Amino acid sequence: MDATYTALCKHGYASLRMQDIADESSKSKATLHYHYESKQDLLYAFLDYLTDSFAERIETLEGETPIAQLLSLIETSLEPTEDDGLKEFRTALLEIKAQGPYDDRFRAELTAFDRLLHDRIRALLDDARDAGLVRDDTDPDETAEFIVTVLNGAQTRHVAVGHELECTRSMLETYICRQLLADDVDRTEVGFE
Repeated sequence: MDATYTALCKHGYASLRMQDIADESSKSKATLHYHYESKQDLLYAFLDYLTDSFAERIETLEGETPIAQLLSLIETSLEPTEDDGLKEFRTALLEIKAQGPYDDRFRAELTAFDRLLHDRIRALLDDARDAGLVRDDTDPDETAEFIVTVLNGAQTRHVAVGHELECTRSMLETYICRQLLADDVDRTEVGFE
């Protein structure tokens, strides 16, 4: 999976070949084909691997409150970087996402990732509502849908036109602070500085 990541960063989705992945690993192209019938099969497994890795990362978010953990999740998702490898990977991932309408298996993998993110955000919002941290009229499901849409759009906009992730992160934090938090909540106690 590390070799797939490296090869995707170097070559992008459209130009990626099994040989490129083999060149980044200690395995031969033949060995890769023994485990994965095609490049597509390897990329499906890679997306599944990314989903599992992301699931682990968002289950152990920093923060003492559900709101602080939500802010941590947003920070993790919109982490700015000067790392060229990560920029190239985000570009390759956008290329893969663009295949979703044409490839049912990619769509299924991307849908699973999207659902994972939605469900984690919704759980945090449910916990925040139960703790009295967000307004009573907050709908956790609709709010999670909104936040997932913003996160996905921010990633696409960042890759496509270079829009800064920090700008979107700041706007989402403002939205949470002004629109979701209950009026009697001390913002510093739930993760806002």
